[in-house]
Amino acid sequence: MTGLEVFAKVASCGSLSAAARALGLSQTMVTKHIAAIEGRLGVKLFHRTTRKLSITEAGRNYLEASERILAEFEEADTSVGADRVEPRGLLRLTAPVVFGSSQIAPLLTEFSALHPRISIELGLNDRLVDLAEEGWDLAIRIGKLRDSSLIARRLAPSRLVLCGAPSYLKRQGRPKTVSSLTDHNCLGYTLSQVTDHWIFGARGDVKVRISGNLRANNGEALRAAAVAGHGLIYQPAFIVADDLRAGNLVALALDHPTFALGGIYAVYLPDRHPPAKIRCFIDFIAGRFAPDPPWDRA
Repeated sequence: MTGLEVFAKVASCGSLSAAARALGLSQTMVTKHIAAIEGRLGVKLFHRTTRKLSITEAGRNYLEASERILAEFEEADTSVGADRVEPRGLLRLTAPVVFGSSQIAPLLTEFSALHPRISIELGLNDRLVDLAEEGWDLAIRIGKLRDSSLIARRLAPSRLVLCGAPSYLKRQGRPKTVSSLTDHNCLGYTLSQVTDHWIFGARGDVKVRISGNLRANNGEALRAAAVAGHGLIYQPAFIVADDLRAGNLVALALDHPTFALGGIYAVYLPDRHPPAKIRCFIDFIAGRFAPDPPWDRA
């Protein structure tokens, strides 16, 4: 690219020395750039005499292409630079299925009204997505983050809630202690790191073995089963909050507190100056979840 810039400047100035002064280079360096291009192409770009420098026919053809390439290169630089300042372009966002559909998707209309030049691709997936390999700009992750080079911003707390439907509690009784859960039909979440235990206590140091006749890899499916009276669930507050408010589910307090998952985070690839579309989306979501997330209100 530097060689193209030097060549175009020599052609417009009509002399090596004038081009050197305009570019802040030595005349020797300008001459080397021109010679390198001519050697690579195998043609003469300029006719040189002691008094005059003129462009050849091959040089004129190469100049037309060079000016077009330089203009496109400058436009690309300008466009990328603008992306750092102005919120625009496609934002590829991945989030867990239930959280993304229940908490993120309802906010996208408001965000789009505030930032009409940003379009969003929302990918809902409960597996751990590789942002770099799969081309995602931003991810919402829940729980304790694994060590990585990703940049993370905490958006909200996330705590687990033990609950069951009034019909189930009337039929099977209300558990009073963590140990009494062994006598209940506990609906398990198969994507948890530990599928046959539930963890309680502020530090997660109280474990109880659970069993039940239903397990699922989706929290919404477990919520629906619990509302129908199938058994007890131990799920994040954002999944069960609406049913707790409506009385479809009842939160249960045992002899040990429920466990905090560690938080809800926005994570993105390391970048000293992330694009404006990423920064403004994180600020927007953080603002909607602060100071108390909607699932913890009332």
